[in-house]
Amino acid sequence: MKRIFIVVMMIGCFVNMATAQNGKTCDPSKEKSGSACCAKPGLGVAMTKDGASDVKLLSEKMKTEKELFVKIKGDVVEACKVKGCWMTADLGNGQTMRIRFKDYAFFVPKDSGGKQFYAQGIATWEETSVAELQHYAEDAGKSKAEIDKIKEPKRELTFLAEGVILESK
Repeated sequence: MKRIFIVVMMIGCFVNMATAQNGKTCDPSKEKSGSACCAKPGLGVAMTKDGASDVKLLSEKMKTEKELFVKIKGDVVEACKVKGCWMTADLGNGQTMRIRFKDYAFFVPKDSGGKQFYAQGIATWEETSVAELQHYAEDAGKSKAEIDKIKEPKRELTFLAEGVILESK
């Protein structure tokens, strides 16, 4: 009986520690919207929105760079429909950029399209193979006919994010 009591007490302590922040317990129903206590955390490494540049400026910055560590913000066009393992961003020039997540350490919600994002990571130019482009098209829910139209590899700007913050517009 004594052991059961100790186990229950330990579980209670762990639960309390997991929900406490700066000495107070986080209860979303009692907090003001957007308060620091109950703000939605980002995905991946902890990051802030400070210093993020518009993703639409990234193509210009990358004209002379092979690789660039940067913090960006923009709009999510779509996310992987299978498990949220990538998302695309609007570059504003009729192009999109695929954002993948470092070490597959986190995923975004499958319905992230239309949300605003902030991401921190490395932008690079890559040649994406036909097989990989077809795989991405399949993940996006494209038809077999659309997938079969992909016949050429594509040199494109890509982003490997170590952290992401998503917000509703």
